[in-house]
Amino acid sequence: MHAEAPAERPSLGEATKVWARIGVLSFGGPAGQIALMHRVLVDEKRWIDDERFLTGLNFCMLLPGPEAMQLATYVGWRLHGVVGGLIAGLLFVLPGALLMFALALSYAAFGSVPVAEALFLGVKAAVLAIVLEALVRVARKALAGPSDLLIAAAAFVAIFLFGVPFPLVVLAAALAGFVRARGAPAPPPVSAAAVPLSRTLRTAALWLAIWIGPLLVVAGIFGAGHVLAQLAWLYSKLAVVTFGGAYAVLTYLAQEAVEAHRWLSAGEMLDALGLAETTPGPLILVTQFVGTLAAWREGGGSPVIMGTLGALVTLWATFAPCFLWIFTGAPYIERLHTIPALRSALAAITSAVVGVILNLTIWFTLHVLFQRLDKVTLGPMRFEWPDLTSLRLDALGLAVLAALLLFGLKRGITTTLALTAAAAVAMHAVTATQVIATASLCGGSRGMG
Repeated sequence: MHAEAPAERPSLGEATKVWARIGVLSFGGPAGQIALMHRVLVDEKRWIDDERFLTGLNFCMLLPGPEAMQLATYVGWRLHGVVGGLIAGLLFVLPGALLMFALALSYAAFGSVPVAEALFLGVKAAVLAIVLEALVRVARKALAGPSDLLIAAAAFVAIFLFGVPFPLVVLAAALAGFVRARGAPAPPPVSAAAVPLSRTLRTAALWLAIWIGPLLVVAGIFGAGHVLAQLAWLYSKLAVVTFGGAYAVLTYLAQEAVEAHRWLSAGEMLDALGLAETTPGPLILVTQFVGTLAAWREGGGSPVIMGTLGALVTLWATFAPCFLWIFTGAPYIERLHTIPALRSALAAITSAVVGVILNLTIWFTLHVLFQRLDKVTLGPMRFEWPDLTSLRLDALGLAVLAALLLFGLKRGITTTLALTAAAAVAMHAVTATQVIATASLCGGSRGMG
């Protein structure tokens, strides 16, 4: 198939509008977000070709932190340098962060709101279809041969059935790629300018100071034992070890926030994850919800001010390191891709990512469509299986609607999300009206009695 020629490089203003659109529509966790970026940046705009997009994805999958946000930063950097990377990365995060901030403050003040829960159910159902489309799109691009398919299947089995940590899956895929490269013909040479080590060290030092400096100021103002300083330290640690995205560190975060610090309950932690799954932006924004509630409750003084500071400290400690990783390492990506063994290893990691996305797709589907999941243990295998009697017919109906809109009627992501969310709110309104009517009838009957 003849590949289309790449389009001309966009202006910074045009790119900014597209990054804002991606940030608003970045539902569905990393699977949906990566697929959205691929559709817009590779298929529609042709600002980056398929090979470089997947090379950047491979690199970002090896880094700690949210890979989709870092991929956006990398593409923005390729198009317009550091300024472009900053715009792309910030616009990918800000819409979801602002929405999560508003939801966290509302939750802290009033608790969960039924109408909001109904709205999020509609969004979740639409996300199911979006993530499935993501899986298909990425698989078509990444699985070029039988060995790629085998690596993807092995990655899925390792994570879904045996709970193998994501970094080990990546390492195993990379080793398989190295072995596969033996005897393979070398790829055509790619011109890539050498990167001065002094420039790399300056970049790393600058962004390390940008990351750590403000957090040290917070600790100096409020004291090392204050909740804001504790949040800064906790999320700075997480920023270094969050290989595999948010799911890889949720257990550790829950242990620290729920058991060690007692900032919130286990149920509230699940609510935080639910909100992060159904709002745009990286799933790691679950940390912002935790930070807002922790500072609201433990900061002293005005809860609103402390909650706001908690959100800001969390966002800074979580996302500033992402710019450090990308701006320091991105100039080396093209050079690394010219080495045959590394090229094969990165391609194998891309194949493994397909298995990871399949695992996330199934995980998300089970948690949306079923109210109860059972832990199943069969020898060394441990996995979740749904209680079929807990199937949510409303969620299933909304998911079917979303699939019909996206696959059957070929509607866009925005239309699919909007219509499915509207349908969920309408269903909630009808149900609430029926409950009120039933209660009124029962009350009238007792009155006549």
